[in-house]
Amino acid sequence: MKLVTYRAGNDLRAGLIQSDRIVDIERGLRALDGSGGTLPSAADIAHRYGSSVLALIERGSVDRVREVEAQAAAGRLPAQVGDKSTFLPIATTVLAAPIPQPPSMRDGYAFRQHVETARRNRGLEMIPEFDQFPVFYYTNHLSVTGPGDVFVEDLHTERLDYELEAAVVLGSGGRTLSVKQADDAIFGLTIMNDWSARALQMEEMKLSLGPAKGKDFATSLGPYLVTLDELAPHTRNTDRGRVFDLGMRAFVNGVHLSSGNLADMTWTFAEIVARASYGVSLRAGEVIGSGTCGTGCLLELNGSKITNNLWLKPGDEVVLEVDHLGKLENRIVKR
Repeated sequence: MKLVTYRAGNDLRAGLIQSDRIVDIERGLRALDGSGGTLPSAADIAHRYGSSVLALIERGSVDRVREVEAQAAAGRLPAQVGDKSTFLPIATTVLAAPIPQPPSMRDGYAFRQHVETARRNRGLEMIPEFDQFPVFYYTNHLSVTGPGDVFVEDLHTERLDYELEAAVVLGSGGRTLSVKQADDAIFGLTIMNDWSARALQMEEMKLSLGPAKGKDFATSLGPYLVTLDELAPHTRNTDRGRVFDLGMRAFVNGVHLSSGNLADMTWTFAEIVARASYGVSLRAGEVIGSGTCGTGCLLELNGSKITNNLWLKPGDEVVLEVDHLGKLENRIVKR
């Protein structure tokens, strides 16, 4: 199942993707629950199941959403519920991030190639601690964007960079989880672009703290959240958790710059989640990124002389593509 959050005027609504259309989840649930005669209100559905993608996950309502998906596929849902359309064309619907405000958001550092290359380009040896435990940093869960415009300030445009990543969304919480428990807690995957203002970041990290303002202005997620069952044909189960064989690509203004595969993660998502949970209670809906894949950012590409001092500027179009997770398309806009 592919879950989305879409814009309807000033509102954000939960939907699921079916072919070339979006099924409005609340209206689908109202139709299902009202099949006996009395149509429940939107407030009734929100109270019973939750109204956002995050609330649906938190309340364990996803099995009921799967029934909406099945009924829609069978042609058994009405075209309208009340006076509102149950189905919307994807082509003309504006998507937000699937979870616009997650409870928290961390980003990992899981790809050895990226870490080795980035350190080598700075004249540093590979750090042995990389192989001892997975690391992550907290980023700003209140600066999430979806597809579309990403607004930046003047200082962000000084060596502005993208980062080609994927992220997991937790379907359940827990504290001090084993790797197996952490793997079971994962609900689905989405694409993540960890936008980076490198000039700010490098100045901040001279103080051995951060990144802060170099990262906290925007993180893009989307275009949808894909449940694990859809990815099963491309998933290998190991004693270290699931490994996802999903190709990754990044394009800037139509030029293909980065390539990778989630299967190349040195640390699995399960291992990162387990580490994150040590002594800390995680919650459903939290987002945890993979970190940048090898060649997955301009910092690495420029340092390796693959590109020549290329940085993003206002007006640039950045597209991140991950097999079976879709395309996350953004445009840089100076505020």
